Amino acid sequence: MTEQDGNGPDQADRADRADRADRADQDSPRRFGEYVAVRRPAPYVAELSLDRPKAMNAVSSGMARSIAAACEALTADRDVRVVVLTSTHERAFCVGADLKERNSLTDAELVRQRPVARAAYTGVLELPMPTVAAVHGFALGGGFELALACDLIVADGTAVVGLPEVSVGVIPGGGGTQLLPRRVGAARAAELIFTARRVAAVEARELGLVDVLVDDGEDRTEALALAARIAGNSPVGLRAAKRALRLGHGLDLRAGLEIEDAAWRSVAFSGDRVEGVAAFAEKRRPVWPGE
Repeated sequence: MTEQDGNGPDQADRADRADRADRADQDSPRRFGEYVAVRRPAPYVAELSLDRPKAMNAVSSGMARSIAAACEALTADRDVRVVVLTSTHERAFCVGADLKERNSLTDAELVRQRPVARAAYTGVLELPMPTVAAVHGFALGGGFELALACDLIVADGTAVVGLPEVSVGVIPGGGGTQLLPRRVGAARAAELIFTARRVAAVEARELGLVDVLVDDGEDRTEALALAARIAGNSPVGLRAAKRALRLGHGLDLRAGLEIEDAAWRSVAFSGDRVEGVAAFAEKRRPVWPGE
């Protein structure tokens, strides 16, 4: 490697250390309770896996705590640039809340359980880095809300999505009444929520309920490939862009542009901006400092 390449020894060493750390992480997935695992399948990409196969990933109180804890750990991990939300079950992403558990709760217990459940959904929603859901099979109720909490949804041909809560006497309570209309508009969201109907993969793509439709069994592979492409970009830029997108949504244009300007100022004098401009000028791949 020559000095002209623009990658000095410090940069090369830093990149090599990061690659070794990533390979070590891939070999040792971290468990959060019994039903959630976090892996590092590729550099700078974390995979948050729902792993309660006997219940088709129905979200119990314990599983909700684990999802929230995993998201808290991921939020603090500056080496993670993208998170992919996956399922280990062959026929389901997640079928929503654990209704057997819910049926056993007293009214007082249900009140105490509510913030536990909310923490799981807001944990995914508030991850500061881009998030991609890989959906196959059933993604219903709270399961679809976990996917909706992600920035992008990749689904395969087996996917069936929907918010059927009114059919059992409740409403979507994991963000569905707010996230769905932001995707498909108020009237379409009302039709889907009021009818409680399930939507198969092809129609889901046509309606904008999912973003990318892939061949059966390819949802995880495609989601990880998409995450890898995203992860090649500046981690500082990615987090700031997500913040601007999320905070500016729904505001009037003038207010939205102020949100964008604040995000721009947070990156304009960063090490990532300096490295990005230098790498472009030197016709090389950037080695992002992430600060």
